[in-house]
Amino acid sequence: MPTAISHFIGGQLAAGTATRHAPVFNPATGEETGRVALANAADVNAAVAAAKAVARDWALTTPLRRARILNAFLRIAEERTDELAALITAEHGKVLSDARGEIQRGLEVVEFATGIPQLLKGEVTENVGTRVDSHSLRQPLGVVAGITPFNFPVMVPMWMFPVALACGNCFVLKPSERDPSASLLVAAWLKEAGLPDGVFTVVQGDKEAVDALLHHPDIAAVSFVGSTPIARTIYATATANGKRAQCLGGAKNHMIVMPDADLDQAVDALMGAAYGSAGERCMAISVAVPVGEKTADALVAKLIPKVRALKVGPGTDPEAEMGPLVTRAHRDKVSGYIDAGVAQGADLLVDGRGLSLQGYEDGFFLGGSLFDRVTPEMSIYREEIFGPVLAITRAPDYATAAKLINDHEFGNGTAIFTRDGDAAREFAHAIEVGMVGINVPIPVPMAFHSFGGWKASLFGDHHMHGPEGVRFYTRLKTITTRWPTGIRAGADFVMPTME
Repeated sequence: MPTAISHFIGGQLAAGTATRHAPVFNPATGEETGRVALANAADVNAAVAAAKAVARDWALTTPLRRARILNAFLRIAEERTDELAALITAEHGKVLSDARGEIQRGLEVVEFATGIPQLLKGEVTENVGTRVDSHSLRQPLGVVAGITPFNFPVMVPMWMFPVALACGNCFVLKPSERDPSASLLVAAWLKEAGLPDGVFTVVQGDKEAVDALLHHPDIAAVSFVGSTPIARTIYATATANGKRAQCLGGAKNHMIVMPDADLDQAVDALMGAAYGSAGERCMAISVAVPVGEKTADALVAKLIPKVRALKVGPGTDPEAEMGPLVTRAHRDKVSGYIDAGVAQGADLLVDGRGLSLQGYEDGFFLGGSLFDRVTPEMSIYREEIFGPVLAITRAPDYATAAKLINDHEFGNGTAIFTRDGDAAREFAHAIEVGMVGINVPIPVPMAFHSFGGWKASLFGDHHMHGPEGVRFYTRLKTITTRWPTGIRAGADFVMPTME
């Protein structure tokens, strides 16, 4: 019988008042394993009220105390990583090693956030005017919300809530309804680490819950990761309702392969970046751009046997390199993109459609697919597929390759593989993309830097985690001070000047 998956409000599991539910599947078997509650506006109101009730106390908790709670959570999560990874694999489908990697990258943000006593230090200027001093503070916003996608049910929430909590905010998480259980385990561990009830809340749900959060007057800021159309809508709605917003959208990440590149290194990089996590990553490389026909032919010749040899299986299989896609509907959508690529004239060199595994015939599996001679007008080039499909778009020279990237709607991540320092420097300087790799295929910044793209990949002024995260989750206040000296000069009716 499917497990009931609920909310986490006021420090405890809560069924909520809504009557709607959604199925949760094991992607490897196709079996319905859970039924998740879908919050209505009343459930969201209850969650935000529980957070608001403790918001002032949490804001007044010292940064050092907040850091120690996050440190305790970090130790718990490190000791029990395998438990959390198994839950991710059971609902998302990614292989266990990838799930562990996701958790590790998320915990690096927790490590960063434990340095909050240092990160919140302001600035002081003595004697800005005669016997007048100024200093600045960064103060929390209040209650903030995070709306996160299915592809990283642990890491993406950890891009948000550790920094938000460390800065003194209460956090309401609305995870994906496709793999919701990991959020409840994280909530339980935060409570065990000493986080006061109400400071971290989980509201399960779909668009109805999202709309309630976006219009709630007590939500001060919203963080979002997902597709560009939804990111654009959430940003517009949140800001129209007076909220601060950072919304990360879609991607179409290109990797240029120069003629002087180490081709074996580039091929290995493409295999991991295009097919890892079944391509369900916003930083996946989905377009390879070899420069010159000779480079392209050699690259394709090396890729074909490797894509055909991909070990696809359930995420619990230690030998599997790629698991199933998250749902049957998403698998069919990706398969539809492959159909479209063939219809539009691209050369399908490896076809992943129709893959069936013995014992897992009802799973949501799709093999790796490889296209050659993909052109910019094709949908498999223009749109984010979010699946194990790699497109080869040939370029005659570096300038054409770079123009392909700069002309694209998205600007999330990109990479170049080359031994030429001049080409690499020019690429890093001139390419119009937020995150750049030089011989690094997935240039996800470490936690003490900030994550975010350009163009239609980001809506808002702040990237996530790192210094940008601290700025997003705090407001700057500047205080100017003068103490009376007994000398009175009378009222001054002009704009104050500090002389």
